[in-house]
Amino acid sequence: MKKYSKIGLFKSKGRIFKESLSKYRSPFQRDRDRIIHSASFRRLKHKTQVFVNTEGDHYRTRITHSMEVAQIARSITKYLNLNEDLAETLSLAHDLGHTPFGHAGEESLNECMKEFGGFDHNLQTLRIVMFLENKYLKFNGLNLSIETLEGLLKHNGPVDDKDLVDNLIGFKNFKDKINFDTYPCLEAQISAVSDDIAYNNHDIQDGINANLFKLEELVEINFFRDIYKKYKNKINKQNYKVVTYQIIRDSIDFMIKDLINNTKKNIKTNKIKTLKDINKTNSLIVDFSEKVKNSENEIRFFLKSKMYDNKNVLTKNNKGKLIIKKLFIKIKKNPKKYILKNHLRVNKYRAISDFISGMTDRYAINLYNNIK
Repeated sequence: MKKYSKIGLFKSKGRIFKESLSKYRSPFQRDRDRIIHSASFRRLKHKTQVFVNTEGDHYRTRITHSMEVAQIARSITKYLNLNEDLAETLSLAHDLGHTPFGHAGEESLNECMKEFGGFDHNLQTLRIVMFLENKYLKFNGLNLSIETLEGLLKHNGPVDDKDLVDNLIGFKNFKDKINFDTYPCLEAQISAVSDDIAYNNHDIQDGINANLFKLEELVEINFFRDIYKKYKNKINKQNYKVVTYQIIRDSIDFMIKDLINNTKKNIKTNKIKTLKDINKTNSLIVDFSEKVKNSENEIRFFLKSKMYDNKNVLTKNNKGKLIIKKLFIKIKKNPKKYILKNHLRVNKYRAISDFISGMTDRYAINLYNNIK
C-alpha cells in the first residue's frame, strides 16, 4: 500500500485564540471531542434527514447520517495514510448548522431571512462552532483549529460568495488565517465526498424501508443494475431486508474503491507531493471517475422523482416550511420572550435565525403548537 503521509494534514497552524497544546491528544482529536460534546451535535439526533423525526425510530436522522459519513471518511483517509481524526471531525460537524425539517426548513428560513442577509446551513455550522456554542470562559465558540474551520468553510470547495461569508461570519473573525480561494486539504475533500456516498445510498435504503419504492426498481439506475442482478435469484420475502442491506453495502464499497483509485490517479497526474501542491490545484483531487459521477447524477434523479418529490414527503416538508415561517413571524414580534438580550443586541434577525435553526424538529413542532 502506497503511503501519502507528506500530503496529509498532521500538524496544525493553531487556533484563532491561542491555547496550550495537550500532552495526550492531537489538535484534531481535541476538535473532534469538542464537537461530540457540543449541544448542537446532540440535537442532531432529533433533526430530519429526509423523514420528519417524529416518523419512526429506524429512519436516519442528522446524527446517524453524520456518524455514517465519519465512518466512510475514516476508511478512505486510513487507506491513503491521511489524517483520520481531521476527516472524522469534519464529517461529524458538517451538518451542525441544519435547521429542523431538513432542506425544506432551510429553504423556508432562507426565505424569511431574505431581507436580513439570508441563511445557509454550511455557514451556520461555522456560526455555531465560532460563536454560538459557549463552554469556555476565555472565548466564544469552540475555538477549533484553523484546519477544521477551513474544512467546514470549504465543504463545497473554494469560497464563491465572499459577501455572504462576510455577512454571516465576518472576515475579521478569521484573522487572515484562511485563504478563501484555494481548494481545502484532502481530508476535507474526503469528508465532503463521503457525505455524498452516505446520503445517496442511505436515502435509497430509507426509501425502500418507507415503501416509497421497491428494491426491484433500482434496476432503473444503471449503476445498481449489475449489483441487483447478483442477488436477484436469492431474494424472497424472508430475506428482502437483508438483501437490501447487501446491495447498499456493495454500492458503498464500489463507490469507495472508485474514489480511492481515481484520487490516487489525480495525485499522480497533478504531481501532488506536498501540502503546498494541493493549494495550487484548480480542481478537486478527491473525486469519482466520470463513470461513477454519471451514476451519481442518475441516483439523484431517481431519488428526486421517487422520494423527495413523493406526495407524502412533500406534504410533510410543506408543513415543516409553514412551521418555520410562522415561528419566525411570531418570534419577530416579541423576540425578548424567547431569546436572551445579549444575543439580540448585535443583530436581532440573525439572533432569531440562530434560535430557529438550532431547534430540533419536535421542539419546533411543540413551540408552534403552543404559540399558533
